[in-house]
Amino acid sequence: MLNILLIVVGYLVGSLPFSYIVGRLWAGVDIRLCGSGNVGMTNVWRNAGPVAGITALILDLGKGMLAVWLARMFGSNDLIVALAGVAVLAGHSWPIFLGFKGGKLVATGVGVITAISPSVGIIAMLTWIFVTGVTRYVSVGSIIAIVSIPFVMVVFRLEPPFLALGVLAAIFAVYKHIPNIKRLLVGTEPRIVFKKG
Repeated sequence: MLNILLIVVGYLVGSLPFSYIVGRLWAGVDIRLCGSGNVGMTNVWRNAGPVAGITALILDLGKGMLAVWLARMFGSNDLIVALAGVAVLAGHSWPIFLGFKGGKLVATGVGVITAISPSVGIIAMLTWIFVTGVTRYVSVGSIIAIVSIPFVMVVFRLEPPFLALGVLAAIFAVYKHIPNIKRLLVGTEPRIVFKKG
């Protein structure tokens, strides 16, 4: 019963729409009606400013970590910890509080992975920073970072439930980024613009 409760709590934690909340509180905007319409850090950054975007990023990372920490705190085995991770990702992507229309799970996914294995999580973060910086496409950095996670997990010999979680996270993330991939293919995906001076 406790294990089921932890998975349900993981979903509810994931459903907390921090990007939406930050956009509302910081700039008085509904980010679902702005820019890409995505409930995520990048859209918050573009429509409410960098501080709001970074705040949303930290909160989304944190909720991913929280779900894993709660499962481990109550003595759950690796399978339940992994399922709690899947639940928080599902909550973020399909949140009950926003009509099941959520974000693309990269930040929350990295939070989950970091709580399971800090080394893998840090590598994913560095990959995101490097690829995004080189390509100036947030979506490319996000996709490559999340897809790299299962491979890094293999290198670090993480347990099978966590490897399965990494694979699912990668599949979910690519699926959620299909619109970005289509825009990349036709050259209409927006890049990060670095202002001079």
